[in-house]
Amino acid sequence: MIQLRLEKGRGETIVKTAKRLLTSLVIITLFLSLFPKTNFADDFLNLEGESAILIEAETGKILFQKYPDLMLPPASMTKMMTEYLVLEAVAQGKISWEQTTSISEFVYTISQFRELSNVPLRKDEQYTVKELYEAMAIYSANAATIALTELIAGSETNFVKMMNDKAAEMNLPDYKFVNSTGLNNSDLLGQHPQGTDANEENMLSARSLALLAYNLIKDYPEVLDTASIPFKIFREGTSDAIHMPNWNYMLPGLSQEYAGIDGLKTGMTDLAKNCFTGTAVRDGMRLISVVMKSPTRTSRFTDTKKIMDYGFSNFTIKELYGADYQIENASLLDVVKGKEKTVEIKSTDALKIVMKIGEEEFYKPVYYLNEELFTEDNELTAPINKGDKIGYMTAEYSGKESFGFITEAGEKLERVDVVTTADVEKAGWFTLMLRGIGEFFSNIWANIAQSISNLFA
Repeated sequence: MIQLRLEKGRGETIVKTAKRLLTSLVIITLFLSLFPKTNFADDFLNLEGESAILIEAETGKILFQKYPDLMLPPASMTKMMTEYLVLEAVAQGKISWEQTTSISEFVYTISQFRELSNVPLRKDEQYTVKELYEAMAIYSANAATIALTELIAGSETNFVKMMNDKAAEMNLPDYKFVNSTGLNNSDLLGQHPQGTDANEENMLSARSLALLAYNLIKDYPEVLDTASIPFKIFREGTSDAIHMPNWNYMLPGLSQEYAGIDGLKTGMTDLAKNCFTGTAVRDGMRLISVVMKSPTRTSRFTDTKKIMDYGFSNFTIKELYGADYQIENASLLDVVKGKEKTVEIKSTDALKIVMKIGEEEFYKPVYYLNEELFTEDNELTAPINKGDKIGYMTAEYSGKESFGFITEAGEKLERVDVVTTADVEKAGWFTLMLRGIGEFFSNIWANIAQSISNLFA
């Protein structure tokens, strides 16, 4: 891509500065390579959890992080992946919400352990996909979760392979799924998925969980319809009725209520301690947070509140440049073989950026143009049609704090197309011939003038 910047006419200074910066960057990179990438965190929020991350849900821009790459047990936050695969199976028509399924001996046995999060199930009953899904998403019911995996994949072993395959497809950076629930395999009565260790537990980083939640909400926003239910009765009106309070105490009406929260998934095991992936929306901006290995059930929510408060108080989605924007001194391009020798370019749409409040001065508009459309002399070739896309415009940030995006695709959402503003017809052969002759003699006279000037220099 050809890059056009605002700082025109400063090429030599820019090159020299770039060389100095490159040397410094190499030194810094060598220094940082001596340490694991998770060893640095500016935890000014004083979180109790060992690892955390906050992202904006549309672009995936990272707003805060604390050791986001530590591989830790996610406990029942694992079920976000199970939810994704269930919702995918429904969307693909492989199963339906009203479809019923029977319960295996293993699922029945697990469901009777109330010390685990469960709704008791019967071997002689049929359960709908919807009621099993609600038990999983609201009450984190483990046996109901396994029942869904057996329905979709035939066995939890097969389903775990699907989980790891989907994680790879999503480009999760750090993950290992060994079961569908987030329990320790030791809780599965010796019937843990084949190929996994009897005492293993799923392992993911906060960064991976944020990306999982990002994909879950983006691809299946209806996940929040169930995740936001604060209380439901399983099999209401029957002798098997069980109260299912949502473990997400930040939902409306619950003890840690937080304005805008409508999901997503809690987790707790001895190894994982207390975890929570939360999501909230205010003033049109949705945030996703992950807190891992927080010491108490309450602290995972107080940590989440701190992170969310920081995000909503300090960041906004702002339109920096309107539609049809033209960067000064960079929006007129040379054209070869055209009736006109130049053409203007502009942005198509308004450019909106997720940014820290008050940091407008640190953003500058920049064009990135498709170099394949240009000659070696950086000219477009006629004919050109009005509205031809020739690149994109974005805003470069020169401030101090930028954590990037949770996914490469997210960065592309903070771009707008750049197009030509007019048609440029191809000039006829006679016009091109006259133009060539004129340029030939013009160059001769320019060389003569330069030679004479050199004689008296």
